[in-house]
Amino acid sequence: MLKEISIIGLGLIGGSIAKGIRKVRPDIRIKAFDKKEVLDAAADGNFFDEKLGSLEESADSDIIFLCLPALNSVGALETLAPIVKKDCIITDVCGVKGMFEDKWKNLESKGIYVGGHPMAGKEKSGFANSDALLFENCVYIISTSVKDSEKVISLIELIESLGGRIRLLNPFLHDKIVADVSHIPQLLAVALVNAAATEANGINYLDFAAGGFRDMTRIASADFQKWEQIVKANKKEILPSLDKIQKTINLIKHSIHNKRYDELEQYFENAKRLRDTIPRNVKGFLNPLYDIYVFVSDEIGVLNKITSIILEKNLSLRDIELLKIREGTGGSFRISFRTESEAEEAKTALRDEGFEVN
Repeated sequence: MLKEISIIGLGLIGGSIAKGIRKVRPDIRIKAFDKKEVLDAAADGNFFDEKLGSLEESADSDIIFLCLPALNSVGALETLAPIVKKDCIITDVCGVKGMFEDKWKNLESKGIYVGGHPMAGKEKSGFANSDALLFENCVYIISTSVKDSEKVISLIELIESLGGRIRLLNPFLHDKIVADVSHIPQLLAVALVNAAATEANGINYLDFAAGGFRDMTRIASADFQKWEQIVKANKKEILPSLDKIQKTINLIKHSIHNKRYDELEQYFENAKRLRDTIPRNVKGFLNPLYDIYVFVSDEIGVLNKITSIILEKNLSLRDIELLKIREGTGGSFRISFRTESEAEEAKTALRDEGFEVN
């Protein structure tokens, strides 16, 4: 039975873990470590039971979540490994995994290290933006190095209680994958905004940036302090990924320069084909949900009516999102289900009640 956990770092992820556990497992005692001003600000919401004055004070916990930036979390792992109690689980939430595995191999400890990476986040960081539902339906990667250990079941069950969907992944393969699908998009978003930030004759080009540009560059608002450590930690995988992007851009540039529009068409068609294979219905990546889209009129109580129909059918509604709305006309909701059969059943039930559903 889990009795006590410690959270090292009450930022967006650490704060969301604290809020989520407080909501679903109020029986667990939560200890927190961070700067004094962060702890003082977070204490008002009663999201933890004890402020820690040092890393070492967390050593008697059942689970320790390392939620500091990547390099700082590695340092905390090195500090805690020799002093934690037997079978204490030390886990991190960082976007780079290989360096933790390498470090753990050279440490002596009575504890268990479990590499973790929740594929969830927000544009804004910090405890003020943390959310008890941040991990709902998100893919939560756990390193395969512990796949046969029954001692980590308590951690997995806790993550699942927060809404996370566990996916086992080799930590070194993880770093290659996230370089391509997470780290490079971040750097490209930064590059695109900087490249487009042109002013000429008193006109700012960004004043004309519409939906496509905003969608592609949303993550450019991310905090550099976090990304600086990720780039340093995963430099070995990020640089080859940048080379791949540069090569692809050069191929496109060459096709345009030489008026080879048939080649350009192939790039477009290939991109569309591959993009369409990516699960749309997932917070994070790899494990899909199943979406339906419901179009509604602008009237009071319409959302309550939709959810009542779904609940009457005893279907496992996993997520709901308002996509678009126009006052006086209506809008559309994206509703996600655990299985394809439940999504189809929900479609039928809602259509029977007069809703337009895709």
